[in-house]
Amino acid sequence: MVTGVRHRIVAILASVLVVLTPAIPARAADDPLLDQLTAIPGLSVVSDTAGTGYRFFVLTYRQPADHRHPKQGTYEQRLTLLHRSDTSPTVLYTNGYGLAATPRATQTEPTALLNANQVSVEHRFFTPSRPAAADWSDLNIWQEASDEHRIVTALKSVYSGRWIQTGGSKGGMTSVYHRRFYPGDVDGVVAYVAPDDVINPADTAYDKFFDTVGTPACRAALDAVQAEALRRRDRLVPRLEADAAEGGWTFSRTIGTADRSFEMTVLDTVWAFWQYSSAADCATVPTAATATDDDIYGWIDTVAGWSFYTDQALEYYWPYYYQAASQLGWPSLRFEHLRGLRNYPGLYTANSSLPPELRRAHNPLPMIDVDLWVRTAAERMLFIYGENDPWGAERFTPSKRDSALYVAPGANHGANIAKLSPSNAATATATLRRWANVPAGLAATAPLDLPLDDMLGDRRRIN
Repeated sequence: MVTGVRHRIVAILASVLVVLTPAIPARAADDPLLDQLTAIPGLSVVSDTAGTGYRFFVLTYRQPADHRHPKQGTYEQRLTLLHRSDTSPTVLYTNGYGLAATPRATQTEPTALLNANQVSVEHRFFTPSRPAAADWSDLNIWQEASDEHRIVTALKSVYSGRWIQTGGSKGGMTSVYHRRFYPGDVDGVVAYVAPDDVINPADTAYDKFFDTVGTPACRAALDAVQAEALRRRDRLVPRLEADAAEGGWTFSRTIGTADRSFEMTVLDTVWAFWQYSSAADCATVPTAATATDDDIYGWIDTVAGWSFYTDQALEYYWPYYYQAASQLGWPSLRFEHLRGLRNYPGLYTANSSLPPELRRAHNPLPMIDVDLWVRTAAERMLFIYGENDPWGAERFTPSKRDSALYVAPGANHGANIAKLSPSNAATATATLRRWANVPAGLAATAPLDLPLDDMLGDRRRIN
């Protein structure tokens, strides 16, 4: 199943329990910022790097494993700090997943627009930010929001200006949940491409999306190659098994078998196409009737990736799938064009990508609560979606309390403010700067050695 889980594929290779980090440089005789950070109880400085116009810290912060019972164990949560100025606003970036094994300095779009500091937080239970004796029932939206609340509270002793929270996809969802439980922590939220699966089984919006996105010819071509792949199962599954043997991939811990992995990847293909590609890429879709096995197998690999539904790739994402199964929900599609071709009708669920001991029944109440709060009581929230992004089929509906929703024309899961129409981009930027108390005429500046982080990853690019 395509999920926000595609967002951090680079961390599949980077999720190690021992994180290699650079040594902390010799401390300057007079370093007020470092003095302030090290004075925060529970905060440890792992590394400190100077760049052009900024300093970049890798930190850990001691958190209760269970905020309801803070004396019953702790864990070290990783975070990074991009410091620009004591007088700048601060952006809290919640990516919803893990940080890279060796984090590097980047900035999100709101950080660049505001010339802000940035605090980036690794989500609890993504390694190494996981209790040694992990009780997975402690992985829920309130516990993570409480982690972020403690971080913001601690760092406001250093950064007392305005705070803005942001994140993309699952990170955008995470920013919404934090706002729900601790509405006074930040002064505004910019949530990018964040799905809102209010009633988990009520997913007709996704089917409607796939019935209308793009052109009829493109939709027909995608459906046809998806069906043709399943018809050639007897020839294509052995290819996957051979790739698994060569790559050391296994299936028994999570998805079950190579055949189940094959079917799940094929089911994901059309979703992945629209999540990552554009209408112009329809020309690359193989013609099902004349395509060779190599054509179909290779195209699916570039679009969805045969290596994803393997034990080795999925383990990193267990925290996401656990949350999806227990609280967040997941997209369920009818796949009417694949009737008679599927061997596993109940496969397309979050639990299918979890080991048996982590599979959970779904609790619908948290998402219903969050959705109602966003619609009626939330303040100062911007939602950015892409017109052609399947994750935008079920969107949050902002309240009328200084909040708004914008859609980037023709954009996919990488939609942002810069991809909005010029008028909407100007309005959204002005709103964000007003919330952050940044003068409207201030030009956004980005140090040349500080790249923009789109807050998303792509599971097709393993590096």
